[in-house]
Amino acid sequence: MSKVAAALLVSLGVLNAEVHTLTLRQAVELALKQNPEVVLARLDEQKAERAIGIARSPFLPSLVAGSGLAYSSGFPMSIEGATPAVLQARAIADVFNRPQSYRIAAAREHRRGAALDTAARQEQAALRIAELFLEAEKAARMLEIARRRAEILTSVARTVEARAGEGRELAIESRRAGLSLAQARHHILLLEGRRRQAEARLGAVLGLDPGDQVRLAEEERTPRYGPASADAAVEQALGQSRELRGLESKLAAKGFDIRAERAGRLPRLEVVAQYGLLARFNNYEEFFRKFQRHNGQLGVSFQIPLFAGAAIEPRVRLAEEEAAQLRVQIRSARGRIASETRELCQ
Repeated sequence: MSKVAAALLVSLGVLNAEVHTLTLRQAVELALKQNPEVVLARLDEQKAERAIGIARSPFLPSLVAGSGLAYSSGFPMSIEGATPAVLQARAIADVFNRPQSYRIAAAREHRRGAALDTAARQEQAALRIAELFLEAEKAARMLEIARRRAEILTSVARTVEARAGEGRELAIESRRAGLSLAQARHHILLLEGRRRQAEARLGAVLGLDPGDQVRLAEEERTPRYGPASADAAVEQALGQSRELRGLESKLAAKGFDIRAERAGRLPRLEVVAQYGLLARFNNYEEFFRKFQRHNGQLGVSFQIPLFAGAAIEPRVRLAEEEAAQLRVQIRSARGRIASETRELCQ
């Protein structure tokens, strides 16, 4: 029963499978939209955009409202540092916070780097699609040639067999023709497997469902000519490399991180506004000269870090080491891109 069920499931999967007939241009356009790595890079770009809003939040007024409602017997004592009140509201926003300003700048660099990474993933997906498409196209052409050769060998084998039956050819010639035909058919099976494998890899890079199939469509292609020399090609590759620009953006963001850590020694200034709605049953009239139901306060909070060096220096050194690693990666990437470009120009 289980085998029957499995067979039914396979049959349903085949029936639900979709066949996508695509040209090279259409395949590249589809990959730029739904390639898994490209989609993940876009999600990282959206996360980087959200991170900017999170970094900016301390400079935006935050309002907290609640109640410190309590009955007082005797002197009205504080509840968690606030006087007893029917309603309490407090708004606070940073005015001067240099470390957080640098973190905002770093978040913006991360967003720029994420956008460059998305573009780089798109270029990689387009290149991979072109490679797989041409590979599948080559396998299809070789398969067509092999099938035509097999048709010719089939005709030859029949002719030789007939001549051998008539005694005009040796029997070994008939067996030799049959062997050649069998080898040609085996070669056809190998090429069919290669074509299916290339099409399956193409479908995976395109982000298609596992059961979907890809078929190649013919199109006219206009040849494009690259730079005139290898040096010009290397210069162009280095100037247009999304990978290099992304690493440089990460290095710039790390520079802002270092400055943010060093700015931890600077003072911080906040604007604070408070409101409290007081009640008579807290005995304010008995212990204070005047009772006022509605009360407000507007001021600033000024904070100066005095002994922050012990915590700041390790974080600065860690960020500097990470920046040094990025510089090494940039030099390595430049060398690799230049080497690969020169190899392609040979």
